[in-house]
Amino acid sequence: MKREDLALAPAVLRDYLSYHETIAGHSEKTVDEYFLDLRMFLRFIIHNRLPASTPMEDVSILEVDKAFLQSVTLNEVYDFMRYLSRERPTRQNSPHTGYGLAASSRTRKIVAIRSFYKYLKKFHIIEENPMSELESPKQMKKLPRYLTLQESLALLDAVEGRHAERDYAILTLFLNCGLRRSELAELNLTDIGEEKMRVFGKGGKERELYLNDACREALGAWRTARDKLNTEEKALFLSGQGKRMHPNTIHALVKKTILRAGLDPARYSTHKLRHTAATLMLSHGVDVRTLQEVLGHEHLNTTQIYTHIDNTELRMAAKANPLSRVRKKSQ
Repeated sequence: MKREDLALAPAVLRDYLSYHETIAGHSEKTVDEYFLDLRMFLRFIIHNRLPASTPMEDVSILEVDKAFLQSVTLNEVYDFMRYLSRERPTRQNSPHTGYGLAASSRTRKIVAIRSFYKYLKKFHIIEENPMSELESPKQMKKLPRYLTLQESLALLDAVEGRHAERDYAILTLFLNCGLRRSELAELNLTDIGEEKMRVFGKGGKERELYLNDACREALGAWRTARDKLNTEEKALFLSGQGKRMHPNTIHALVKKTILRAGLDPARYSTHKLRHTAATLMLSHGVDVRTLQEVLGHEHLNTTQIYTHIDNTELRMAAKANPLSRVRKKSQ
């Protein structure tokens, strides 16, 4: 977040954000999102209590204190949610904007509000938590989009160019290990062993993943090519300038290779490769709790979105049952 924005935040909000980054171990991106969500929330509450002459985006939250926070009611929060679902622009300052945020975006703001008030109660900044009964909007569950096995093979076959060894190793790790883009970008040479690699996930949580034959072979080819660069950079994957690859650069090369493979880059991304790895593992015998460990999910219900198997495999499973061919005997 911008320093000038944080300087205009009340001390209680700055302390909360600092707690989440230094004690709770949340990523900088997560803390930034909490700040933006809570700033919007506080601005809305203040705006609704004032004459409607000041644009909401210009409302200051600097004077917010514990008395104000204690005074916020559930009805005001539900007014805020109504505003988000009906009036909030989906693309600020765009002539093509729509109105009304998706349930997932509204839920994220509810999570931020709940977390903030839980912190206020925990540290005795407020006496009672008015958000203890706050409910989340109901969300329609969407199946994650993923590549089929054949599409995954086509993607790997589409790798070419002067960085072919690097790009092939990157795609191989995505498709076999289900890494997040940020996790792959942060890998160092020292994180890669003979059989395992060390991955640092969200909140700095460390996990070890075994490397299969495809990963070991791809990493070996890249290490051989990398050694010729004669660099002291500790990052595993390097840009054309010999520096650690930025996650956005990784995202761009994945999109480029997806297009070269004849797939739609608007439908698939690095995160869809994570979905692909999870789906392939699950459909080939990996149980959901093991998959939870591989993906680095804190909660099992996050992993359970992958417990879908495509319709073809479901039909095959149904036909495989020996009772599938039994017919009722005629009387």
